[in-house]
Amino acid sequence: MKRNPGEVDESMLQVTLAEFLKSYNKNMPESFPRASTASLKKFQEAHAALFKNGDLWSLDQHRKKLIEWLPRNGNIS
Repeated sequence: MKRNPGEVDESMLQVTLAEFLKSYNKNMPESFPRASTASLKKFQEAHAALFKNGDLWSLDQHRKKLIEWLPRNGNIS
């Protein structure tokens, strides 16, 4: 699907951890483990190389890796 010139793809936006958490959990199927602030911080520690822009997250860059990581590490409180 083509976008209008100047229209930003939301998955490319750099957002805060809180914004990413809300969007991620909202768009995942009910049967999939939910992310928490604690699990996202643990993911960030484990994948520090993905956070070259500081504490910013993007669905495009982090979602797939989190989907793979979370089932094995989602028991973090």
